[in-house]
Amino acid sequence: MPSRFELANAIRALSMDAVQKAKSGHPGAPMGMADIAEVLWNDYLAHNPADPHWPDRDRFVLSNGHGSMLLYSLLHLTGYDLDLEQLQNFRQLHSKTAGHPEFGYAPGIETTTGPLGQGLANAVGMAIAERTLAAQFNRPGHAIVDHYTYCFVGDGCLMEGISHEACSLAGTQKLGKLITFYDDNGISIDGEVEGWFTDDTAKRFEAYGWHVVPNVDGHNPDEVKAAIELARSQDDKPSLIICKTVIGFGAPNKQGKEECHGAPLGEDEVAAARKRLDWPHAPFHVPEELYQGWDATEAGQARQAAWQERFDRYAEAHPELAREFLRRQKGELPVELTSEALIEQAQEKAESPATRKASLACLNALGPQLPELLGGSADLAPSNLTFWQGARAIDATEPGGNYLHYGVREFGMGAIMNGIALHGGFVPYGATFLIFMEYMRNAVRMAALMGQRAVYVFTHDSIGLGEDGPTHQPVEQLTTLRSTPNLSTWRPCDAVETAAAWDVAIKRHAGPTALVFSRQGLPHQERTKSQLGEIQRGGYVLKDCEGTPELILIATGSEVGLAMDAAAALTESGRRVRVVSMPSTDTFDAQDAAYRQAVLPAEVGNRIAVEAGHRDFWYKYVGLEGRIVGMDSFGESAPAGDLFKHFGFTVENLVAEAEQLLDDAADD
Repeated sequence: MPSRFELANAIRALSMDAVQKAKSGHPGAPMGMADIAEVLWNDYLAHNPADPHWPDRDRFVLSNGHGSMLLYSLLHLTGYDLDLEQLQNFRQLHSKTAGHPEFGYAPGIETTTGPLGQGLANAVGMAIAERTLAAQFNRPGHAIVDHYTYCFVGDGCLMEGISHEACSLAGTQKLGKLITFYDDNGISIDGEVEGWFTDDTAKRFEAYGWHVVPNVDGHNPDEVKAAIELARSQDDKPSLIICKTVIGFGAPNKQGKEECHGAPLGEDEVAAARKRLDWPHAPFHVPEELYQGWDATEAGQARQAAWQERFDRYAEAHPELAREFLRRQKGELPVELTSEALIEQAQEKAESPATRKASLACLNALGPQLPELLGGSADLAPSNLTFWQGARAIDATEPGGNYLHYGVREFGMGAIMNGIALHGGFVPYGATFLIFMEYMRNAVRMAALMGQRAVYVFTHDSIGLGEDGPTHQPVEQLTTLRSTPNLSTWRPCDAVETAAAWDVAIKRHAGPTALVFSRQGLPHQERTKSQLGEIQRGGYVLKDCEGTPELILIATGSEVGLAMDAAAALTESGRRVRVVSMPSTDTFDAQDAAYRQAVLPAEVGNRIAVEAGHRDFWYKYVGLEGRIVGMDSFGESAPAGDLFKHFGFTVENLVAEAEQLLDDAADD
C-alpha cells in the first residue's frame, strides 16, 4: 500500500509536469496543498467519479483557482473522466484543463474559480443550499440531503473584500457543514505577504462566529486529519482550518518563494524536485499502485448505492416529496406553472404601477407555484419589493425558508447566488439598486460565464431615482449588462412587460437574467393579442402608422410612455411614426432576420432611440445618422420630474429632435 507521502507526490509530479509542458501555470499551490488534499479526498470527501452529479455528494471548491492542476490531478487520479492526455494539454486550446477551473469543462469541477474569493463565496452559497434543501425535504428517519462543502483558499482569497462579505454571513447563518482550508504559505505574486497582509486571520474568523483550528502543519497528515475531525464535530459553526504550508513543497531551490507561485519551475528544478521527493518516474507517469491507492470509484459507487437505498425508502414513505425533490434536482419547472397567464392578466388590469411594484405582484403569483425560488436582497427589500407574501426568512434557527437577508453585501450576494444555483434544487433571485450592480459585477459575469440560472432584480433604474443624486442614479450600467455575453437583460415599460420578463427569467436555463425596474409609476400601454405574443421576442411594434413610417422611435422602460406621447404629437402634425418597445435588446438580436426587418425595416433610416441611460449603446439600432435622446453625463440631485426635464426627456424635446431629423433628411 503506497504511503500518504507517495500519494501526495503524485499530485506534485503531475502538477509540475503539466505546468512545465505548458510553459505556463502555477505549480506552487498544488505542490504545497497536496498533503491536505490527499487526506481530504481519500479519507473524507463523499463523491462518486462515475456519477459527478450525484445529488448528495460533498462539494469541493478550489477558490484559489490558479492552482488548478491540484484539482485536475485529483480528478484524474480518483477516476473521473479526465485522462492523462488532458493533463498533458493543460492550458491549451479546447482542453478540459483550462488555466483556471471552468465549470462544465471537465466532470467534477463544481464551479469556475480564479477571481479570488469568489469560490469561497460560492462555497457559502452551496452550504446554504444544502442546509435549506435538507430542512425542506428531510423527514424523521429519512436524511436524503446530508453532505459537506469543502473549500480551499489562499492568502489572496482572504485579502479580497468578498471574503469578508461571504464569511460574515456564513458565521451568522451558522453553517456547520462548511469547512474551509486556508493555505497559509505567506507568499503571493509580489512576494512575502507580511508586507501587505498582517491580519490576525484566526481572530478575524472567530469574530465572524467561525470555529477556527489554527497552526495546523499542512504537511503532516495526522494533524490535518485531526483538524478535519474537529471541524466536522461543529454543528453550528463553519470551520476554518489554518494550514501552515510551504509553497512549491519539494522544489529544493524555489519552495517557499514567489518564484514558484505563477511560473514553471524550469527543467533543472523539476529534475531536482524529482530527486528531493524520491519520484524517479518519467513525466506524467504514475505507477499503477498509486492509481489503485487513489481510485475512488468503488467507494463512491458504494456510497451512492447506500444513498439510493435511503432515497428509495424515503420515496415509499413520502412519494410526493420524493417526486418534488427529483424535479428540482433536474431543474425542471412544474408542469402546471401558469406564469404565461400573468401577461394577459396584467393587460386586463391595465394598471400603471412602478415596474418594481409590478414585479412584486409577479412574485406573489409565482412564489406559491415555485417552491424552488430562493430570494433575497442586499438590505433593500422594502425598496426592491422582493419579500413577497409567502416569503420566509432563512436563518440559523429556521433554515427551511425561501428568502435570504444578505445585508449590505452586493458582491457576496451575487457570488452566493452562484453557489446556490450550482448546488441545484433552487432558482435564486437577488436584488439591489441598479447602480449597485457595480459592486457585484464580477459575480454577475461569472454566472453568465457558467451558464447559471440566476435572476437579478435591479430597481431604481435611472435618473428617475431622483433626490438621492448622481451617486445613486445609474447611467452606464445598462450598457454594461447588455454587453455581457450570455446575460439576458430586460427593462420593461409597464406591468405587462414586467410579467413577460419574469416569465422569461424563470424559464431560462442557460444563463442569468437581469430584470431592470423603475422606482416611479409607468403608464399602462394597450396592446393587441398579437403584440402580447411578441413582447418576449425582445422588441416589437407597439404603435404603428398607415403605410411606411417616416420615423421610428425606439424606447425602453420609463421612456416608452414618453415615446408614445411624442408619437401622438407627431402624428397630429401629419407625420407617420412607428414606436418600437425594446425591453430586451439581446433577445431581439437573437430573432431571425425577417422578424428584425419587420420591426426595424432597413429602408427606414430616420430613427431615434430614447432611454435614460448612456446614449452610445443605441447607435447599433439608429445608425450613425440617427439620433439618441439619452445620457452622456452623470445625473443630479433633484425630484425626478425636474431631472427628466433638465436632461431632455420631455415630449417637447423628443418632438423637436424628430422634426429636426426629418427636416435634415428632407434636405438631403
